[in-house]
Amino acid sequence: MTTNQTTKQTLRQDILGSRRFSNYLWATIVTIGGTGFLLAGLSSYLKTNLLIVSDTSQLQFIPQGVALTFYGVAGLLLAAYLWLLVTWNVGGGYNEFNKKTGKVVISRWGYPGKNRRVEVDIPLTDVQSVRAEIRDGLSPKRTLYLRSKKRRDIPLTRVGEPIALSTLENQGAELARFLAVPLEGL
Repeated sequence: MTTNQTTKQTLRQDILGSRRFSNYLWATIVTIGGTGFLLAGLSSYLKTNLLIVSDTSQLQFIPQGVALTFYGVAGLLLAAYLWLLVTWNVGGGYNEFNKKTGKVVISRWGYPGKNRRVEVDIPLTDVQSVRAEIRDGLSPKRTLYLRSKKRRDIPLTRVGEPIALSTLENQGAELARFLAVPLEGL
């Protein structure tokens, strides 16, 4: 989450969605692996070598070639899904806190369809506090929430790997100071 403070009346935080380095890396690895498995399976069927790295034309099509072809197709389907996630930037968006209009706008991109753009508008007068949730252990969780009167807590930070504790504290304190509300959970 990056903070861009344009004026003293507006605070905008951009949220990184699926366009993370790790997603690009995994999509590339799965694409290369799925292509390799598919070419190995097809090489065993056609009895010709389609791979440059190794000779797979000597494999028996049944059962090795069928299994390799199946894993290749499954890998390429998974790779297509990962590339679509990156293209659609699922989970990306922004948080905008505007004192001039008196609104908080939380916007995220979702999957394509009727409700691709998820946008929540909250009046600044309904904001009660900023809450930080910190849980360590096997699956650590470090998230900022916006607590309002009429809605349940709304997450403000990105989903995925937890952000550093100092960054969470700084962002939470900056936001609570900007909104003039208490910071809970620290």
